Amino acid sequence: MNSKICVLIPAAGKGNRMANSVKKPYLKLARKPILTHTLQRFENNTAVDAIIVIVNKDDFSDCRTKVLEPYTFTKVQELVAGGKTRQMSVYNGLRALSADVDLVVVHDGVRPFVTDETISACLAAADEYGAAVAAVPVKDTIKIADENAFIAETPLRERLWSVQTPQVFRKSLLEEAHQTARAQQLTATDDAALVEQLGFPVKLVMGRYANMKITTPEDLRVAEVLLSDPTHW
Repeated sequence: MNSKICVLIPAAGKGNRMANSVKKPYLKLARKPILTHTLQRFENNTAVDAIIVIVNKDDFSDCRTKVLEPYTFTKVQELVAGGKTRQMSVYNGLRALSADVDLVVVHDGVRPFVTDETISACLAAADEYGAAVAAVPVKDTIKIADENAFIAETPLRERLWSVQTPQVFRKSLLEEAHQTARAQQLTATDDAALVEQLGFPVKLVMGRYANMKITTPEDLRVAEVLLSDPTHW
């Protein structure tokens, strides 16, 4: 693969569900901030050329002193100020990309257990199809509720996937998706949905169940167990 690859790491969220005065990216996991663990996954991946970290502007100092400077990150090119939403944060990251970038990887700052295999599979699929996301088949039966919290529908479980990151796109495609969303005032909870709204197909790539997003205190305890035994992820 000869494409130039840049990773956008949105980490500007407040993390209210964690119920902690320390923001999620800076919470310690085995004595390192969660965000540091995540960055190391892409720093160590030989296909990745550059990384842009997107954080709240007020957190620039904390990110530098707690996440970046104590460790050796040669691929982190820039800190970019996040927006009011994740979508706005990724858009700000896109604007900071150099013109020669071909593929853009978007990965949650608090999803530290992504593997080289998952990254490589998503890159290969995006190189072939233009858009690809890591995902895993759901384990539970899913119910769709009506407005009164009664079951309205039970979709077929074998057609349902839980979408993760990394999500990888051709740069021009992701830029078009975000620009169209801004023009039409569309919102989505992930970048794949914005690309879908263009009518462009997105390839699902088998991820790993251990590739979790650390959102709650319970997630942090699970993450500590996973980190203690890498054979689980």
